[in-house]
Amino acid sequence: MNTHALSAHVLTLLVRIHSEGQRATLEMLVEELRVRRGDIRRTLSALHREGFVDVLRMRPTLAGFALGRSLGRVALPALRAPKVAAVVAA
Repeated sequence: MNTHALSAHVLTLLVRIHSEGQRATLEMLVEELRVRRGDIRRTLSALHREGFVDVLRMRPTLAGFALGRSLGRVALPALRAPKVAAVVAA
C-alpha cells in the first residue's frame, strides 16, 4: 500500500465529509477507503503532526482543507498496485 497516496485519499475524504456538514469518524474512513484501521490511524496521526488534520475533532485544519480541496481536483494515485493476473489478462 502506498502511504503517500493513502494520506491524500484520507485528506480529500475528510474535506468532502466536512464540506457535507457531517462529522467524520474512524469507521467512516475505514469503510469508505476499505483500508485497515491501523493504517488509517497512522495516517491520521501523521497528518495531525504535520498540521493538516485536527484528530481530536476529526476535522481538517485550514491548511488541510486547502490542500484537500486542491487534491480533490486531480486524479489521486491508486492505493494498491493492480494484481498481476489482472494486468497479464488485459
